[in-house]
Amino acid sequence: MKVVVCGCGVLGSQISWQVALSGFEVNVYEIDEKALGRCKDFHTRYSNLFRTKKPFEKLFYYANREKCLKDIDLVIESIPEDLRLKRDFLSKVSKIVSEDIIITTNSSTFRPSDLKGYIDNPSRFLALHFANPIWEANIAEIMGHSETDIGIFNKVVEFARDIGMEPIKIYKEQAGYVLNSMLIPWLESAQRLYFSGVANFEDIDKAWIISTKSKIGPFGVIDLVGLRTIYNIVLNRAKETNNKEMFKRAKKIKEEFLDKGKLGVETGEGFYKYPNPNYEKYMK
Repeated sequence: MKVVVCGCGVLGSQISWQVALSGFEVNVYEIDEKALGRCKDFHTRYSNLFRTKKPFEKLFYYANREKCLKDIDLVIESIPEDLRLKRDFLSKVSKIVSEDIIITTNSSTFRPSDLKGYIDNPSRFLALHFANPIWEANIAEIMGHSETDIGIFNKVVEFARDIGMEPIKIYKEQAGYVLNSMLIPWLESAQRLYFSGVANFEDIDKAWIISTKSKIGPFGVIDLVGLRTIYNIVLNRAKETNNKEMFKRAKKIKEEFLDKGKLGVETGEGFYKYPNPNYEKYMK
């Protein structure tokens, strides 16, 4: 099987590395050479972490979408969490590849039915969602929609196993899948405490880490997920609910983090600075 991973930020770069590490040939697509360079930097880090360069033999990098999508079997879309952007991108992908090619989305919050209308032959489309970091939280959530072919659903379940993930089969569409349906309210609670001025982010994380004996608190998780993704989630929810406080929060995230290039772990700074974030001192 030949796989294409479209979008290689923090999670997309992990997905492409893990698929190649599992022995599959992987085409990596990013919008330009600069973005591809960042992906290659991520892969170099993973190479050092895993002490192997073998996946590089299976990884091929493209800034040209048409060339990247030639002669492939499975597409994993992992572009930013923006509904209009995803719909436009998936529509273009489905017109390039043949109608029997499986197309999946790694969307964190959108359901397959939010996107299926933009796919030629939507029966071959479903969600394949990974947690972050995927070699620690090694699950893959598989969620179809009302028209997803059950045979294709099962193929994706087997693919997840083949790349070392534990499949989580979701039989009814649920925004946020299983993991994020539990995770996002937790992150929302932490953000509400911080942005309303109840406590600073380090004390919120400290309370969680010390009390629950966890390795990481909510703001460490936010840095790991990435501030762009968090911004999109907050902004989407603000639009859905017309919530003024959430619009204000989205504005603060943009001004205090995105506009300053503080995107989280991927840029070396978000709420914390990396590679040695302050919350590590609370882990015992």
